[in-house]
Order: sequence, then structure tokens, then C-alpha cells
Amino acid sequence: MSSLKRKPLVVVTRRLPEVVEARMRELFDIRLNADDSAMSPEALVSAIREADVLVPTVTDEIDSGLLAQAGPNLRLVANFGNGVDHIDVAAALERGITVTNTPGVLTEDTADMTMALILAVARRVTEGARIITDDKWDTGWSPTWMLGRRITGKRLGIVGMGRIGQALARRAKAFGLSIHYHNRRRVPGQIERDLDATYWESLDQMLARVDIVSVNCPHTPATYHLLSARRLKLLKPEAIVVNTARGEVIDETALARLIEAGDISAAGLDVFEQEPAVSPRLVKLARAGKVVLLPHMGSATHESRIDMGEKVLINIKTFMDGHRPPDRVLPSML
Repeated sequence: MSSLKRKPLVVVTRRLPEVVEARMRELFDIRLNADDSAMSPEALVSAIREADVLVPTVTDEIDSGLLAQAGPNLRLVANFGNGVDHIDVAAALERGITVTNTPGVLTEDTADMTMALILAVARRVTEGARIITDDKWDTGWSPTWMLGRRITGKRLGIVGMGRIGQALARRAKAFGLSIHYHNRRRVPGQIERDLDATYWESLDQMLARVDIVSVNCPHTPATYHLLSARRLKLLKPEAIVVNTARGEVIDETALARLIEAGDISAAGLDVFEQEPAVSPRLVKLARAGKVVLLPHMGSATHESRIDMGEKVLINIKTFMDGHRPPDRVLPSML
């Protein structure tokens, strides 16, 4: 695409870090979301009818119906985030609209949060903290009270051995966990050796043998309810399930039911099927100390958000200068 003589109109659907918005004002004709609430469907329609570039987030559903209403100037959807399951990439491509994302910059922060959830669930961290803030620690220390589970020596099964899965494996190895993984493709041998990682071609067989399961794969049609009721039943009764990827990868209803029945020990969840709505059953389990729930905080650091914004800026500027953006997403990649 040739460069535009005017500054492109860039519509941003949510508030971004101040430094990112300031840079966008310098480079583009920018329209920001001042109140930082998710755009209504009507507002999204208005945005894509006018914009040259749309910068959405995970809270925006950019489906084929919405894209069909795009104006003639919309040429780029520069997603602020790595996951693009909220964007119909194939429909965008059919309309000649390029889609980009922000890979790589969320890896370390998300892996940190995944490890934090593993520790929080196994050692009952949030439950213990709540006892203090609720002023219920009146009996003092006891040898048999608030007992959790040691993670050293346990088997960690990673579902999705991409950047985040590998970053998690490095952390988990340092904690003395045995690393196991299932992935669409086996990772190179050197990576397996560095991580002392065991590959399982069969997800079912891996789930039946691990103590902790971490979901680190993207949500695609192929991974919807990948951890189904049938697969969740394969887990040991003392197993822990952690998810910092996408809520749709796990059958939440089945997970809650199995934890309630004592067939799975506990879970740590940063993502949910119907975000921002959270299942009342999961909330009840959290209050009972069986589940740790976080409000999609996996990549929520100042550094991560600024890095994401820089990626968005580079993708837009490169595209508008007539070049292929570095983080283009194609349907074949999903």
C-alpha cells in the first residue's frame, strides 16, 4: 500500500499507556477512548466505517459481521495483544484488511503469573492472606493447620510449548518440577534437553500422569474445550489446573463440578470463558479456598503494556509506509 498524503485516522478502542498515546498523537490522526470502557457494538461499527486503522483489544469482538460493515479506508486491524481469537482473521483477509498482533512482549510476565498461580494454589497463599485481612488468625501457628502441597519433585504438564510455555518451563525447572509437555509440534531437541522436558504426543496420557496442568496454548477452533470433561476426568484427584491463556480452552463447568466433587484438587484461573463474567460456581469455590481467581492479569505490568504499544506503533507505521508489518497474522498461523 502506498503512503497516504494525510495522516491515517487510527481509532483505539481502550485507553493505552500515556507514553504510547502521546506517540500516537505525533504520528497519526488519533481517536482515543477517554473513559476506557469497552466499546459498544454500535461504537465499533462507527469506528470501522471511518478508520484507516483500528486498534482493538481482547474486549472487542471483531467478527465477520462487523468487518462486513467496514468502510473503504479500513486497511489494518492492529491488535493490542498477542491473542487474536476475538478477530475473524480469515474474514479480514477476504476483505483485504491486514491483521497484526503483539507477540513476544508478554512472554515473561505471563510466565511469571503462571508460576505465581501454581505457587498460590499449591501453598494456599490467597486463602492464608485472607485469614489475616479478615482478622481470623486467633489460634496462632499450628503443625497441622493450612497445609498445602510441596511443588518440588512434582510433574508439571504444559499444554502448549510456545514462547510462554517454554518460559514457564524454565521457571518451573528452577523450582524442582519435572517438565512434561504436549504441543501441536514437538519442539527442537536442544530445547527439550535444556529444559529436561518430556514430550507427550498423547494429551490424554500426559494428563493422567502429571500433578499440575498449565494451559499455555492459544484459543482456536481446534483448542476450544481442549480440556474437556472427559479429559479433566483423567487427572489425579490431587491435581492442580492453572490457566493463563484463554478461558475457552477449558470446560469451566466440568472443571467446577470435578473440584466440587473432590475429583480435582484445585485450580488457578486468570482467564474465563465468558469474560468479564465469572461463573458463580467458581467464585463459590474461591471463597471456599479451592480456587484462586484473578481478573486477567497475566500480562499486566507497566513494561509489558508499553512494549505492546510500541509493537502496535511499529506495525501501523510500517504498514502505512507501504511495507509488510513485522507482526502480520494469517489464518494459516492459527
